[in-house]
Amino acid sequence: MKKIFYLSILILAVAVTGCQKDFLTKAPLDSINTANYFKTETDAVNAINGAYQPLQWPKLYNMRMWTSDIYAGNSVVGAGGGTDGIETQEEANFITAPDNPGVLDLWRGPWPGILSCNLVLAKVPAINFDATTKNRILGEAHFLRGLYYFILVRYFGGVPLVLKPVNPGDDLRPFRNTKEQVYNQIIADFSEAIKLLPTRDAYSGSDVGRASRGAAEGMLAKVYLTLGNWQRVVNLCDSVGQLGYALDANYADNFNPATKNSTESLFEIQYSGSTAYSFWSNQNQASWTSIFMGPRGSNMVAGGGWGWNQPTKEFVDSYEPGDKRKDVTILYEGCPKFNGMDYDSTWSTTGYNVRKFLVPSSVASSYDDSPEDFPVLRYADVLLMDAEALNELGQTTASEQPLNEVRARAGLPAIHGLSQSDMKAKILHERRMELAFEGQRWFDLIRVDNGQYGINFLHSIGKLNMSTKYLVMPIPQVDIDANPNLAQNPGY
Repeated sequence: MKKIFYLSILILAVAVTGCQKDFLTKAPLDSINTANYFKTETDAVNAINGAYQPLQWPKLYNMRMWTSDIYAGNSVVGAGGGTDGIETQEEANFITAPDNPGVLDLWRGPWPGILSCNLVLAKVPAINFDATTKNRILGEAHFLRGLYYFILVRYFGGVPLVLKPVNPGDDLRPFRNTKEQVYNQIIADFSEAIKLLPTRDAYSGSDVGRASRGAAEGMLAKVYLTLGNWQRVVNLCDSVGQLGYALDANYADNFNPATKNSTESLFEIQYSGSTAYSFWSNQNQASWTSIFMGPRGSNMVAGGGWGWNQPTKEFVDSYEPGDKRKDVTILYEGCPKFNGMDYDSTWSTTGYNVRKFLVPSSVASSYDDSPEDFPVLRYADVLLMDAEALNELGQTTASEQPLNEVRARAGLPAIHGLSQSDMKAKILHERRMELAFEGQRWFDLIRVDNGQYGINFLHSIGKLNMSTKYLVMPIPQVDIDANPNLAQNPGY
């Protein structure tokens, strides 16, 4: 399956520096003035392609988003010890400071994408080309801007709402908008995307993987889940369910490069595995998950593995007996072979490694050419959102159906007759196990019961430093120094 080849766009004032990414032909790096660039359909397509690319960066889904499972308590850094991953160790120990490099990545990661979306939304309407394609491009821009802001608001609270391209003379020191204002904008963007985007079956060839109506509906459901608007969650999940999504029969297919963008996938970050660019650069088209999470020094994956994201014993012990997801998700002593090799628990400081994202050497022959996509939203998540919202509405019996659909694939018995409070705990447990190491657990911890659920859980596993202060990250000090209008979050 071909990926979408994204155009990298870095916007500074009215200048756009870009290069079209294609395996076969590589355009030169040129300075393009927006006054003469946005003239054709090709310009519009290239521009929206560029708005996707920051999602691929290590600042977001290629590293920082999945490392959130570490400070969510599912795993530990592992890695090489010492200062290797020290920024994530600080986050996991809840001693995060405003100079933390991981926080800086999460803060700065979305803004180039937001600025690219703003440029598309400002310039593309005036271009004369096919209305269907134009609407799709505008819908993609609204979807992506909503996603970038959704990342920011959950990590940092209120952030500046920058909704137009930056021009010479504009105030480059914006104030933070309130959290409520940011959520209102996210809702507006996803709602507009739903109106404009086609369903996923409209895409073919290299366009497969673009944002679709189902992706927008699913993400808007997650926004309303975060805000506790349960009826809207149910309505949107029902709508997604009518679009032909279904659970893959095999849970492992969600993480197999050969089955990308499957019937279960609403939206995933596309990687081709191309080695045309440096592995460490933003232009990199290879996934980091396999090499980072492979057992350190084991040669289970090409490059040897770097041993990051090692599951804890508490997490592993949380699997119910017979859960088929366990052997797909983690490596443990006596587990099925991977890549023809037995697992040795001494390869990990905890005795466990993540298996879910590992790619065999027959698929990725080097540390820098993994084509593994990263899931942002799967239909299993939609079913569990539906179950949670139904239960919160007092429809506990109705919530059993979507919950049990997920459990059935995992080989687990159906749940019946629980109280509302016990069902809530069961659904949250199911979310933890189903979505493990996909960067979802932290957001569940901080949203449920206004974060008290997360505080209680983290205290229960010995993370006693966790407090309401750490429900949001600090605004990076370097950017506050550059813009004093960015007020710091309380306690930092």
